[in-house]
Amino acid sequence: MLALERLAAGYGESQVLFDVSLSVGAGEVVTLLGRNGMGKTTTVRAVMGLLPSQGGRLLGGRVAFAGQKVAGWPPHKVARLGLGLVPEGRQVFPTLTVEENLTATARPGRWTLAEVVRLFPRLAERRRHAGANLSGGEQQMLAIGRALMTNPALLILDEATEGLAPLIRAEIWTVLARLKAEGQAILLIDKNLAAVMRLADRHVVLEKGRTVWQGGSAALAASPEVLEGYLHV
Repeated sequence: MLALERLAAGYGESQVLFDVSLSVGAGEVVTLLGRNGMGKTTTVRAVMGLLPSQGGRLLGGRVAFAGQKVAGWPPHKVARLGLGLVPEGRQVFPTLTVEENLTATARPGRWTLAEVVRLFPRLAERRRHAGANLSGGEQQMLAIGRALMTNPALLILDEATEGLAPLIRAEIWTVLARLKAEGQAILLIDKNLAAVMRLADRHVVLEKGRTVWQGGSAALAASPEVLEGYLHV
């Protein structure tokens, strides 16, 4: 479904990604792990075509999705191919209501407004409230719901639960487990290693813009050199 091969990218004169390779298959949950500043968000931006808007550019490698080479495509074209993004910092539309946020970029498919508010009942309660007036947890639910409303083949979450209260984090992990059970392919960035190891099929570890390790949860748990050397666990 998604395949990155030897991806290189940077901002201005600074190169951030040197050799990133990973893949996500249909129905698979894959995590992108690494300490802060190792290139995880830049990788997501490269996939989604967002690097130019951040002053960045691709320097080499291959980005393919659904059998098409998408490197250099504009974000709207990438999204229409079936990639849905929950960005770092949520980035909901602050002046639009919850309902308007959800329907602004909606596409036909399994996820409708009724299904999303059933998944996140709190959004139904806040349906007429502006995005700027929601709590951080509610904004994250809204960002996930908005991405689902595009009915993506692959859902990408950059920092899925960062900065959220424990109860909200638990609710989001429950939702992600449900999505996985329904066959939704997911590429996930999050610092909660215990949670991602329960959820994911495979993990990809980045160090200074390079893929340094890939494998399943059992293999990761049995690799103290990876946990201590690259994840500081």
